Formats: sequence, C-alpha cells, structure tokens
Amino acid sequence: MDTDFRVDFPTLGDLIDAWITRHCRQPDGPLRGKPFHLSDWQFWVAANRWRIRDNARFVPADEVTVDNPMVLNQAFVYRQTLTAAPQKTGKGPCTASFVAAEACGPVVFDGWAKAGDVYRCSENGCSCGWSYRYNPGEPKGRRHPSPLIQMTANSEDQVENMYRPLKAMILLGPLKGMLKVREGFIRIIQPGADETVADLDLDRIDIVTSSARSRLGNPITDAEQDEAGLYTKTNGMINVADTQRRGAAGMGGRTHAWTNAWDPTENSYAQRVYESGSGDIFVFYRNPDLDTGLRSKDGTPFSFQRKSERRKILQWVYSGSPWVDLESIEAEASEMMKTDPAQAERFFGNRLVQGAGAWLADGLWQGAYAGA
Repeated sequence: MDTDFRVDFPTLGDLIDAWITRHCRQPDGPLRGKPFHLSDWQFWVAANRWRIRDNARFVPADEVTVDNPMVLNQAFVYRQTLTAAPQKTGKGPCTASFVAAEACGPVVFDGWAKAGDVYRCSENGCSCGWSYRYNPGEPKGRRHPSPLIQMTANSEDQVENMYRPLKAMILLGPLKGMLKVREGFIRIIQPGADETVADLDLDRIDIVTSSARSRLGNPITDAEQDEAGLYTKTNGMINVADTQRRGAAGMGGRTHAWTNAWDPTENSYAQRVYESGSGDIFVFYRNPDLDTGLRSKDGTPFSFQRKSERRKILQWVYSGSPWVDLESIEAEASEMMKTDPAQAERFFGNRLVQGAGAWLADGLWQGAYAGA
C-alpha cells in the first residue's frame, strides 16, 4: 500500500475534493453544518476512484451520437473500488460525499484543460457561485447527464450509515438546490430541467437492501455497497452486488464497496473482490499484518491480545481519522475482546480473522496474508 498518498497521475480527484468541500456539510458532531473536508486517506480513495487513463478518449457533448457515445467508465483506470477500514474511521460520511458528487458533481471526464479553463457551478445547475480554475493539462469534469445511483446494504439499519449523513449534507448546505430528499429516495434535479421532467424522477438516488430489491436490475451509473464483507451467498447479497455490477457496466457506470475487515471463512463479496487480483480494481486496505513495523522481533505480527501491541495497531489503522478518540476505541476493543475477540480484531484492528466456530486453524489466514 502507498503510505505517502502521492498523486502523480491524472485524476478528477482534486476538482471533486474541492467541490465536496464547497457543497457538502459536516453531518453531525460539534462541526455540524461546517464544510466537509476529506482526510488524507479519503482523498487517496477519491484520487484513485476518479483516476483518468492517460490515453482517455474524449467526445465533446455536442458531438455525442448513438454511433459516437459519451465516454463514461472507460475514461477511468478502475471499474471497481474496495475500501476496507475499521469502525468509526468515517466510511459513512465519506461515501455520502462521494454519492453527492456522483449525483450532481463533475464526475464525467470532460477533456483536458487548457490555460484559463474554469469549472463554474453556474453552468452546472448550482447557484452557489463557486468556480474552480484548472491547471493546464488537468482533466476536466462535468455532471453526469442521467445519474441513477443505488446505496446498498444488507439491512435498513446498515444503509443508514451512509444515507443519513447524505440527507444531512443535502439539507445543511447548497446541495438542497440540486438534490431533493423525498420519502425513500432522493431526487436529482438536472440543470434547466422543467417540472414535468423533474416529476418523472428519472434521475435519483435509491436504497437497495436484502428486503427491498424492487429496483434491482435497473441500469445504474453508480452503486455504493456498504459493509460488503457481510454480503454472502446465503443472505443473497452477493447476487445483489453482482447484479448491480452488471447493471452499471451496461450504463457506463461503476460500483464501489465499503466494509470492515471480513471473516475469511465466509467467502463474502468483499473477500471475492479483494482476492480477484484484477488490475482494474482499486483496493484501499490497511492490513496491519502486512506492515513490517507492526511485528515482534521474531517476525510474527503483533498480538491484539497484548494492550501495548494492540495500541500500536490501532494507531496505525486509524491514522488519518483525527476525529477518532483512540482511548474510546481501546475501551470498546478491550471490552469486546472478552466475549468475541475475533470480531474485536476485525472491527477495530482491521484484521482478517475467522469467527468463532470456524474449522480453520488459528493464524492460518493471517499467516497467508502476512507472507509468514
């Protein structure tokens, strides 16, 4: 894993990061209503999520035809992303800000900037007055012409982890002029759209869960798959994720999975994505068993059972999430270690540890991933 987060490649990440800060608001806590800022690891995910191919083809909007379609997902290096991080690192609000960008931000490749080129909100359906001056040669962005987004989780409670902060971000700032929170979905208002078109709800953000799949199978532009480490064949969520991936491919869209560390005996969707090894899948996962600084003198990974070593693991996996109180996390981890140590390591230590009752020998998966 790159630890210096060096962005030396073309990406819409800088533009979208600035757009998020301008348009998204802190959803809760003492900074509620203040501009939402991506932390270093969140920006790293954004930079790679919207990384542009060096040879990306560009079709100007006025030249788009059936035979000469707009370039959508093929402008990007990665068709999928997977972010695995411990609890309370900010995955939910980060996902919410990315969804807001996918809905009404500059997420479509719009060619390469020349000197003097500027992105203006006034030209993209937003009245906030913000603008962004491109550097020459930087990739430009524009709004998606027909976004259809699905926010996905195994249950209603889980999907609220990202849907609730999204609603707050909309209602607390300028997004409420472009996104309308309705009962069970969010309407996306396109620039210049009249009420007749808007009332059709063609462009929207929907919720998909294991018990609410009515829109599954629709062609979509983006799917955010929360807690993908809990998607299994048994609960039917692997089929949901696979269906979304196919639906996105048909619309030039992409899918993005978010999760805590998973139980490696369950063969979850997150595990399948992680182990696929595909070059067009971006993975952000701070696996403490792969960091040489988190090993004992004999080369074995630090033990989560030992408080001093557990603290070093927590400091490493929560780096870049300054809102996290490590004393509070340590207290929760220590308490959970008494009843479910495997879950404590997954939730807080970001480790791939099998659950109770699994048949694999302890340490087998950890050793495989650590190269032991």
